[in-house]
Amino acid sequence: MTTTSQFSADGSVDLREDGGIATIRFGHPKSNALPGTLLRSLASTIEHAGARSDVRVLVLRSEGHGAFCAGASFDELASIRDAEAGREFFLGFARVIVAMIGAPVPIVTAVQGKVVGGGVGVVAASDYAVAVEKASLKLSELAVGIGPFVVGPVIVHKMGLGAYGAMALDADWRDAAWAERHGLYAQVVADANALDLAVAARAQQLAASNPEAVRAIKRVLWEGTDVWEELLEERAATSGELVVSEFTRKAIAKFRSLS
Repeated sequence: MTTTSQFSADGSVDLREDGGIATIRFGHPKSNALPGTLLRSLASTIEHAGARSDVRVLVLRSEGHGAFCAGASFDELASIRDAEAGREFFLGFARVIVAMIGAPVPIVTAVQGKVVGGGVGVVAASDYAVAVEKASLKLSELAVGIGPFVVGPVIVHKMGLGAYGAMALDADWRDAAWAERHGLYAQVVADANALDLAVAARAQQLAASNPEAVRAIKRVLWEGTDVWEELLEERAATSGELVVSEFTRKAIAKFRSLS
């Protein structure tokens, strides 16, 4: 077994490898939100683990028993002062998505709680997501004056334009059953214990499978996404401009005052 960890005031990323299964766990005290430093650490850890010759499967988890991911850090969003800084922040989500879909081995994600905003993109970039029944999700970006632009392509790829459009425009909660019907969750289980068992079983099954076949399936799953780096850069620029608009700055300030 090998273990590496990256910890900071902006959260943590932990990597553990055992028997060909590399488990990456990220955490942040504010419902596993994703500030820029954590996004960079997460992307680099996924790239490093996926490139290892002894790794057959990646398992992605987040800390605790609450939310899986609260999406973008509102503290960091509020601190952005110009469009270029905004673009750089949203590129953090782009880099995580590109690292996930570009990893040569499958990524099994354990979703133990609610998923918001950019976290939905992380789930969509997984190859196989297992969620508990309480793991509802929403794309909340429009409610604060921006939109789910960077995560849009991967959600459309996984769920289709109609499901993405519904989530993007109403910015409301969807339950786990809805996400399973639309292909975002591959499997929904009753509780945390069932989640651990299901994720372990799926990871072990994939680790024991023909690695060439599994890698070929991974390539098929993400065919046509080789142009996404440029596309997501354009989307990040759009979000960067919106986040410094007067409308959005007021919306974010209002949200923070209520939270």
